[in-house]
Formats: sequence, structure tokens, C-alpha cells
Amino acid sequence: MRITMSVAAAIITIATGSAANARQLDPAIPADAVEIMKRTQCGAKDNEPAVYYWSGRIYSRIEGEPDRLLFGGEGMNIRQCVAVTDPKRGTGFRQVSREVMFFTDPKTGAIVRTWDNPWTGEKVEVMHIANDPVNSRPSYPMGTDGRPYSIKMQRMGQWVQMPVEVPLFYENPLGGDYQDFVGSKYHAMEIFDFAARADELLDTRNATAYPSVSWVRISDWMPWMKMRGRHGNIVFNAMGAKLKSYAELPAVIRDEIAARYPAYIAPPPVDDTRPNETTWTVFKKRLDAAKKGPATN
Repeated sequence: MRITMSVAAAIITIATGSAANARQLDPAIPADAVEIMKRTQCGAKDNEPAVYYWSGRIYSRIEGEPDRLLFGGEGMNIRQCVAVTDPKRGTGFRQVSREVMFFTDPKTGAIVRTWDNPWTGEKVEVMHIANDPVNSRPSYPMGTDGRPYSIKMQRMGQWVQMPVEVPLFYENPLGGDYQDFVGSKYHAMEIFDFAARADELLDTRNATAYPSVSWVRISDWMPWMKMRGRHGNIVFNAMGAKLKSYAELPAVIRDEIAARYPAYIAPPPVDDTRPNETTWTVFKKRLDAAKKGPATN
């Protein structure tokens, strides 16, 4: 199935038009599927910030020993989308964002600054997740391989559910030149399960939708934990939702952002071309800066 740029643009225009032109989006139509994803992630309008919030728990998983509850987690992602057009692939969107997640005491809910590693006996400084940017490649009705864009969507009564699995396996930024021979690849799996009311998400009379999302991440230990190659994984399990405003975030997040991460009150510009950051790239920059020592005049 091929959709020309003009047809795709017309569909998007209809989808974001007035109530008189409102209709039901059909996930089987590639241009509609792109619009559904844009409404899930941001909204129908360009350059309009959207905020996702999540809260959960973080566990250790080591073969041969019981799982341990290590931390609570409080996080947010602030993003915006913009329409993009490709002569062959049609009209789609690009998403830009930045995100933070704070490790908290599972009993008190307070943000933790240091952590006593129960395996090594060492007290370490906690480096909270603060990734800027976390941008996505543009999504178009047609892929570079000529295949139409599609999304996994299941209708359950008044709800639609969209599972998204993201397997990750790549060079660890903290590794050396011989990772193919000795291992030390970054290996993780992230799972996002979105759920939204069908009438809210698919009816274009609504400018956006406010889905809930569950998030599971299985990954290597956080680098600041200093596990020294110890076998095992860290498991994040959280639930969240798209909020109607930044002000709806809990105070523990807003206060920490105001004090230490002021840039995170707004998304990056839509023309942001910086490479994405991860906990591992941010930690590497911190280590490299520490090795150089304080700047001198």
C-alpha cells in the first residue's frame, strides 16, 4: 500500500481540523497510524509541550539469591512534536524530549543522595537519570524500505492498548576497543504498554489523548553503583500517564527540577540535532571531567 505525500498530508489535515471535519482514525491506514502515535506521544498540535509522569520500584535480580527492593523511582519526560514531510515517505512527525528519573528511598519516598552498596560494602554517590536530549527519529506513513507504517493496537471494549518492546544491544560507552572479544555490551529491554480510551484517542474532535503507560526495564547495573562486573541485572517496574500540565507533577519532582535541573521544565527545540544521551554517556562525561580536574585560568 503506497500513499503519496499529498494524500498523506490531506489525511493529516483532516485529522487535525475542525470538529465539523472530525472523524475516526483507522490504525490500519498508515497515515492514521502515524497520527495516532503522535496523539499518544504529544498531541495533534505542533510545538505544544506534553508531560509523561511515572512512579515505580527498582529491584536487583541475581541468579541464586532473592530479588531485593533497592529504590523507588519518580520520573518524568517532557516532549513536543512537529510535523515533518518527506517527498517520498509523506507527512509524519518528529519528537524531541528530555527526561529525569530520581531514585528514592522505598520507605520514605525521599530522594537519595548516597547509597550503601550491599554487595560491595561501599558507599557511593547516586547519579540520578537526567538525559538531555532523548529524541526520536521521524515517523512517516512510509518507511525507508517502502513498507507502510504500522502500530500494534488491540481494542478491548472502550480501551485501546498499544504494546511497544524496545530490545537494546550496543557498544557500552564505558567499554573499550575489544568488546566484541570480551563482552561488555550494553544489553537491555524496555517495555512500554500504553492504554487509552478509544473515543479519546481515535476521535479527531479531541486535540490529544491522555493515555496511561506501564514501563518495565531490565538492564545492566547503573554505572554509579560500582558493581565491578558482578553478574545480575536491575529491574524497573513503573506505571504512569500523560498529564494535562507540568503543574500536575508531584512536588518531589518539581522541587528537584527547580533546584538542580532547571532546563527540564521545557522540551528541547524541535530542530534539536544533538546526539541522544543515556545514563552511560552522561556518567562517562562525568568521569572524564573528574579525571581532568578543575579548570584553571
